[in-house]
Amino acid sequence: MKRFSIFHLIVVIGFCFSISCTAETVVSYSDPNIHYMGRVGIKNDAVELTWSASSVVINFEGTSAKATLDDNTGQDFVTVVVDDKMVNTIQLKKYKKKYELASGLPAGPHKLELFKRTEFAMGSMLFYSFTLNDSAKVLPPPTYKHRIEFYGNSITCGYAIEDLEGKDRGTYQFENGYKSYANITARHFNAEYYCIAKSGIGVTVSWFPYVMPDIYDRTNALDSTKLWDFSKYTPEVVVVNLFQNDSWILKQPDNAQFKAHFGDTPPSDEFIINAYQNFIGKIRGKYPDAKIVCALGAMDATKEGSPWPGYIKEAVKRMHDKGIYTNFFPYNGTGKHPNEAEQKVMAANLIKFIEKKFKW
Repeated sequence: MKRFSIFHLIVVIGFCFSISCTAETVVSYSDPNIHYMGRVGIKNDAVELTWSASSVVINFEGTSAKATLDDNTGQDFVTVVVDDKMVNTIQLKKYKKKYELASGLPAGPHKLELFKRTEFAMGSMLFYSFTLNDSAKVLPPPTYKHRIEFYGNSITCGYAIEDLEGKDRGTYQFENGYKSYANITARHFNAEYYCIAKSGIGVTVSWFPYVMPDIYDRTNALDSTKLWDFSKYTPEVVVVNLFQNDSWILKQPDNAQFKAHFGDTPPSDEFIINAYQNFIGKIRGKYPDAKIVCALGAMDATKEGSPWPGYIKEAVKRMHDKGIYTNFFPYNGTGKHPNEAEQKVMAANLIKFIEKKFKW
């Protein structure tokens, strides 16, 4: 009996030692040290990220990190950023799964970000927890120097950036909001960054039944019952880059959405100007003190002879608001969505504008 007891004692000690060696630190989605960037909601004991460029950020001392995630389509791509460097990109599965994000990190503090690079039409992501190595220590969340928010379409989403063959394909594997001019600009200024964008969306008409004024105030873009609490985040600068899709669809009287919105009669210039002015007025109502930059481009809505920059200028003029500005990106000359290099040119343009106007 004594031998049996000693043997079992050794086994138990060995088992416990094994467990202690492989133990890990789990950091729940509700931990206050996790920082969420972008509009997020709670669903099924997790944080739900729908909007493009939403992210989950944690500071920690440790050598490895994993995350437990889920996705409703299996099409979302997540970029893993460690210490402000892209280290990996993960295509999520359509089920709950733990993913290895980084390993073999040097001892010391690290910043880790999970960046949802795909837009809501491609998937909604659930974040449950981080899993760090056993000796890891969670640190206070990051702080940011500025706050900026974007409203945009496919250009802002980073549509087709990863299509290296130049075919301008916009399916989920080719989209990358991390390389969008909007995110590049935000990173340049160390700005917290919210992005409300959807490929194909317009102000007066889209390639689908809804327009930006219908969804701009939602937490979950696809759920009209989940409205965003604008008091949670107040940007210093708001950038609106819309009208590219309006400019295309309004040339197509046979388009289904053209007919649904306007019948057989194209809208007048006055209608277009008023619609834009009304939308900017909604944003001004949410953010009374923000600087609002009414942008456009860099696709053919800003090519020479286009009336769309003029519509925006007239709308801004009528608002008599010294805190509203215009800034148009030059036409990229290709007829396609901006590639990675062209997105960087756009970012440089916007960065220069913000530095000059707002002294950032």
